[in-house]
Amino acid sequence: MASLTGVPHGIPLNFSLVANSIYFHCAPEGRKIVILAANARVSFCVVGSTRVLPSQFGTEYASVVVTGSVEELAAEEKRQGLVFLVKKYSPDHVEAGLEYIDKRIDQAKVFRIQIETITGKARK
Repeated sequence: MASLTGVPHGIPLNFSLVANSIYFHCAPEGRKIVILAANARVSFCVVGSTRVLPSQFGTEYASVVVTGSVEELAAEEKRQGLVFLVKKYSPDHVEAGLEYIDKRIDQAKVFRIQIETITGKARK
């Protein structure tokens, strides 16, 4: 993301990748909300498991960078985005997660990044 004055702004996120979209949630107000309202263009980066290779002065890794446009979800799409997150991060507690979503859905915003480009690289 980039702030209203063009300053880059990155935030670690829990996310779920479904088809060609990335879903994430956040509090209903704050800096991220202000920035996304002004500029929907985003970059999203994930680094997979890493292992430092001291004798080679390097690191094993896998990474991906996505660009796309983000949109806030409403109603049923919002709930579905939260369900994707529960299924990814709490697969053994989906029923309790659904109850939690239904009780607190108004306390979160849910966004979808529509993926436009993907690049990745790895050292194994």
